[in-house]
Amino acid sequence: MLRPWDLHITLDREAAQPAYLQIAHAIMDGIKRGRLAPGSALPGTRELGQKVGANRKTIQQAYEELVAQGWLTAEAKRGTFVSAALPVVEEVHAPPPHAPAAAGFLLRRAAPNLPYVPAKRGVLVFDDGAPDTRLMPAPLVARAWRRALLEASRKNLLGYGDPRGILTLREAVADMLNTDRGLNVTAENICITRGSQMAIYLASRLLVQSGDHAAIETLSYPPAREAFIAAGAQTVAIGLDEQGMCLDELEEACRRQRIRAVYVTPHHQFPTTVTMPPERRIRLLALAEEHAFVIVEDDYDHEFHFAHRPVLPLASAQNWERLLYIGSLSKLLSPSLRIGYLVGAADVIARAGAEIMMIDRQGDPATEAAAAELMRDGVLKSHTRKVLRLYEARRECLAEALSAGLGDKASFSVPQGGLALWVNFAPGIMLAPAALAAQKIGITPGQAFATNGHGTNDARLGFGSMNEAELRDAVARLVRALG
Repeated sequence: MLRPWDLHITLDREAAQPAYLQIAHAIMDGIKRGRLAPGSALPGTRELGQKVGANRKTIQQAYEELVAQGWLTAEAKRGTFVSAALPVVEEVHAPPPHAPAAAGFLLRRAAPNLPYVPAKRGVLVFDDGAPDTRLMPAPLVARAWRRALLEASRKNLLGYGDPRGILTLREAVADMLNTDRGLNVTAENICITRGSQMAIYLASRLLVQSGDHAAIETLSYPPAREAFIAAGAQTVAIGLDEQGMCLDELEEACRRQRIRAVYVTPHHQFPTTVTMPPERRIRLLALAEEHAFVIVEDDYDHEFHFAHRPVLPLASAQNWERLLYIGSLSKLLSPSLRIGYLVGAADVIARAGAEIMMIDRQGDPATEAAAAELMRDGVLKSHTRKVLRLYEARRECLAEALSAGLGDKASFSVPQGGLALWVNFAPGIMLAPAALAAQKIGITPGQAFATNGHGTNDARLGFGSMNEAELRDAVARLVRALG
């Protein structure tokens, strides 16, 4: 065993952690590794200070911290000692740098395979269809949130509450769904979530367990795919065409194995943006009845439809024995305002609330109350009308810039709604990461959306988060990157 004063303690002068805590942690590490046995005497503060390159006060702070935590004991006129109450540890050596975690610490599954293009200074990113947070009516949101916070504080409503969300927001969401989307629901059918992704996660937890099968399109929303996989499901990839999911393939899959859940985005298919027509919607509902699966309808951007009134969701059929419906307010305001909702039969929504009790307990009462006020006072609807005009202009701007800049190198259809274009690049056109990085342009390639892992020469180019000047600049950079 090494003598205490042979311990090598090196201070990092650039570290944010104070020097006395660095010394304390080094001594703790020596004790845990058996290099300092219980009852061992530690050097005096002056001696250790000289070896470490610190003043006596710093060493004294370290010793006092370790005495307070029970690692050391201080005896008047005798000195400082490793606590005799600590267990004896056989000396072990520190693992080499970058060594793998100990064998006993096991991560039970691989990390979710989720695409992400981080924002960097000077880089323009074609995201997957995010809104422009600069358009959020921040003063109105701040005023509503301040009022909600003060009122909730006065009424003692900031404690634990209903895990499904506050009643006023669930009522406001129910009114909006009934008026604008043809549903017939009450607050008992609504569970407020922290964005639509939490609603998808809850749906997967409610519907599948290990060994079950969940159907999802060959090109689909990666976080939804990973949520079902995390719940234990085996995903069944179903093809899609210009009208969405190919139901002949789905029916065949249902005959081969029991499908518990089918995840779809029929309004604007993610990522290809196509809209499922009425006849295919009717058949999908009929297949759900025939094969007893539940449709998880993710209506992630219902409000963003430019050509005419949005198509009514599948959930307007009212068959809550075979449907769960998911939506979000985040895209209308800001992704940082995490407000989504899960809609279903009252008993299913009650169970969703029980699941929330285990992972999040509840949402944010003040933020939920502010959202309810914005909906009730018409602020959200007015804001939607305003940004729709801007987003439609940005859609046209991107389409024109791509046509002019890429010509026959790429093809696309201008979607009726949503905040992104699905662009098919000609054979031989490569989205080389190095070339894109050199031009400071970010893109998520189509392969990231592939459920079956097959490569695709496509990309989803979001236009909502950039203004028209930024879009034209982004396309110019893309053109240079493609050569």
